[in-house]
Amino acid sequence: MNIYLDACCLNRLTDDQNQPRIREEAAAVERVFKLVRDGTVQWISSDALADEIDRNPDLERKSGNVALLALASEIIEENDQIAHRAKALHKAGYGVFDALHLACAEAARVDVMLTTDDRFVRKASRGDGRPRVAVRNPLFWSQENSP
Repeated sequence: MNIYLDACCLNRLTDDQNQPRIREEAAAVERVFKLVRDGTVQWISSDALADEIDRNPDLERKSGNVALLALASEIIEENDQIAHRAKALHKAGYGVFDALHLACAEAARVDVMLTTDDRFVRKASRGDGRPRVAVRNPLFWSQENSP
């Protein structure tokens, strides 16, 4: 199974863990990375994610996320087709990076894209922009796909 994680998932690991939901989602992201390390799932990432990570002013968070990128089995490079699709998704109401991540996930033909962004999940679930991959919260996805 191939998955795509956005920056929200990676950042969840270093978010303030005082709120139960954040703790649960962080634990779910850890379970996803365990599956990646075990080879049960393949993490397909993108240069868009690397760019978003690079823009983070928090050097500690940036460093940790760059280290996580080493676990990706493939890095999708943005091309004209991805840029065109991202533009269409943005016009459908997705944020700039959300649209770009979704376009990259579609180009990679992943089975699921994971994000902790509720708005993103809702838009995709409604079919806004006709997403070609499932967009799920890692907490629910990991509960449904635990070995």
